[in-house]
Amino acid sequence: MPPSAQPPHRRTARPVGAIAFILVTALLDVMSMGIIIPVLPRLIETLAGSNAAAGMWNGLFVALWAAMQFICSPVIGSLSDRFGRRPVILISVAGLTLDFVLMALAPNLWWLAVGRMLAGVTSSSFTSTFAYMADITPPEGRARGYGLIGAAFSGGFVAGPLLGGALGEISLRAPFWTAAGLSGLAFLYGLFVLPESLAPDRRMDFSWKRANPFGALRLLRSHPELSSLAIVNFLLYFAHHLFSAVFVLYAGDRYGWGAWQVGTLLALVGLMDMAVQGLLVGPVVKRLGDRTTMVIGLSFGAIGILAMGLAPTGWLFVAAMLPNALWGLAMPTIQSLMTRRVSESEQGQLQGANNSVGSIAGILSPLFFGTVYSLSVGARPALPFIGSAFLIAAAVLAGAALLGWRAGRGDGAASLDKGAQAH
Repeated sequence: MPPSAQPPHRRTARPVGAIAFILVTALLDVMSMGIIIPVLPRLIETLAGSNAAAGMWNGLFVALWAAMQFICSPVIGSLSDRFGRRPVILISVAGLTLDFVLMALAPNLWWLAVGRMLAGVTSSSFTSTFAYMADITPPEGRARGYGLIGAAFSGGFVAGPLLGGALGEISLRAPFWTAAGLSGLAFLYGLFVLPESLAPDRRMDFSWKRANPFGALRLLRSHPELSSLAIVNFLLYFAHHLFSAVFVLYAGDRYGWGAWQVGTLLALVGLMDMAVQGLLVGPVVKRLGDRTTMVIGLSFGAIGILAMGLAPTGWLFVAAMLPNALWGLAMPTIQSLMTRRVSESEQGQLQGANNSVGSIAGILSPLFFGTVYSLSVGARPALPFIGSAFLIAAAVLAGAALLGWRAGRGDGAASLDKGAQAH
């Protein structure tokens, strides 16, 4: 009997308790990463000795983190397909705990660079988190499950930076020690609570051919609809990194906002994203289906970013966040549509490939939007409008919505059959 045909009672994890663990673990993990956001640039500046050098090192650290994600996500996803989700998640969380201790003790930039690389490796365990959710939920419930994970991520990114900013007033090293404590708590919680979700008869032999990032990406080419959805996913990530690349600079240059206003706004964004992914995704998908919900999310994201780029005042920018928040409908539904097009034994490999796609976007997008923004500011800008980066990101999301409407047709059953034959 093929993996996709196994009866549901063969699953080894009880859905309610397992979902609770995944959400708590995701929240603690993201909180631990979010805590260091307000202080990491300041710590880099302290170790680098100047603002100019700090900018160079910070850019290098972002690239190193994304590169390690690109390389390691497929490996970790494939390992979870072979050995199960539980050991991979627990080892990754334990490694993240040790990594934060390493960064807390870092005496120089090279030590900190090693810490950022290890953080990229250990945070690749999110591929196993998404695969775990695919294991314990039926296909029609995965969009809601991924929405709950997204809400947990958003909650972590709301609480983490706020806590990190407060701890940073005490010491630049205090947030790292707290992050290590939270990750350690997640490890202990998982050690005693986490059940395995992938039964032995659903596992797949490990292969470097599939586990290397380029081999993993081959899975995304196994069917035209799957590869098209992967492109939609890339465009979503590419547009999303606009905010990490230029938002703080844009908010200061155009509206005169300082760190307090920016931090408060980011917390508000996280809260709205929590509401959309945690509360809206399930009911909307139930009524409209994954494909329509995905397209609605991408379309409202495009409208919101366009309005942000055109907003002449800060209050209108804040108002544009409301339609933009519905962008949160897109990511869990893209994930759900993609999981229907591979077998259950390939869910970890799929999530690894998806994370690699996001990592590629994480490397390219900040460089692209940073360049666009630099060309749109200054005494004699090459681009005459300061919001040019936002307009381009809106066009990217509009293109993703059109492609997603075409790519999401069908329920994926035929794709799954063809994918099983191909692998």
